[in-house]
Amino acid sequence: MISSLILQRIFSIPTDALLIIFLKYSQELRDFCGFLKVPDSSKFTRFKQDFLLDLQSMFDNLVDMTEPICQQIDENLASMTIFDTSGIEAFVTENNPKYANRIIKQLKNFKKACNLDESYDPYKAAYGSMPTHASANPTIQQMYINGHFCYAFKFGIITNGLGIVRDISFYNKNFITAHPDIIIEKKSYSPDEDKSLADSKALIPVLKDFFKKHPLINPKTFLGDAAFDSIQIYRDLLLELKFDKAYIPLKTRLTLENADCPLNKDGIPCCPRDSSLQMKREDSKSHLRSRIPTMKFVCPKMKWIYNKETKKSKRVTQCENPCTNSKCGRMFYIYPEKNLRAYPGTTRGSQE
Repeated sequence: MISSLILQRIFSIPTDALLIIFLKYSQELRDFCGFLKVPDSSKFTRFKQDFLLDLQSMFDNLVDMTEPICQQIDENLASMTIFDTSGIEAFVTENNPKYANRIIKQLKNFKKACNLDESYDPYKAAYGSMPTHASANPTIQQMYINGHFCYAFKFGIITNGLGIVRDISFYNKNFITAHPDIIIEKKSYSPDEDKSLADSKALIPVLKDFFKKHPLINPKTFLGDAAFDSIQIYRDLLLELKFDKAYIPLKTRLTLENADCPLNKDGIPCCPRDSSLQMKREDSKSHLRSRIPTMKFVCPKMKWIYNKETKKSKRVTQCENPCTNSKCGRMFYIYPEKNLRAYPGTTRGSQE
């Protein structure tokens, strides 16, 4: 039975009924699947229902089996973890285009009749007035995907840098019960904001479940979109889940408390006298005194000058308008562990 279901995916056969027709007219397919007689559609349905957990276990075991293969193909890409949320649209009344268009049309007429200004958005208002889930099934939730509304089975998906799926976790009743710390808040009038909140809340629970099922998989790099740009998520990723680096775009500008050097959009300190000149990063892994991991930046106009007599080199700034009395120019130390959002294991804006 499993062989036939695998063939169904390989040949992209959309329904069990069409798969049965293929099997009836192909002796080779029947021999491959070990069928003396083609099962009817009810047997396919019962098999999927009765052995659901076993099928899940089979796919989980395949992840462990294929991990060494991924490492052999490209160790760097295989060590990446990419997370996103998506959904499978369901066949429900709410997904009929007429359903949403009717509500939008009513709200457009309402805007016109009340002479409302452009701040009133009928599309956002329609999103806010629609139910959070389908009437036929509460697990079929409202989503905003690729510019359109739909009602779908929501899930989080983990892939590696090779694009190979590692895990799919549906946000169903069992998932919510297993993670009571996830608070389901009332939706707003912004579909994009709601999606960002949903993504950020589900990320860490999904990753923890994944690493619990696959303890031998230890990815080094996390990639995600701006929905995950929060201090707590950086702490969870880098300190608790032990990722070395986290590549997440920034939603808001970076700042450092009590910093005497301004920061650019990538979090790199700039000259106090000229913010267009970013300071140069030096390869310093730890501060000489505290031994706390640091990132050292020096004056952008500093150069190493070699002394032939002492046979040593020293820093000398060639700035015409220095901001410090030090001959080597301004030095600025940053402690990444105090601001993981600004320095998530790497320097933002760098070639890396």
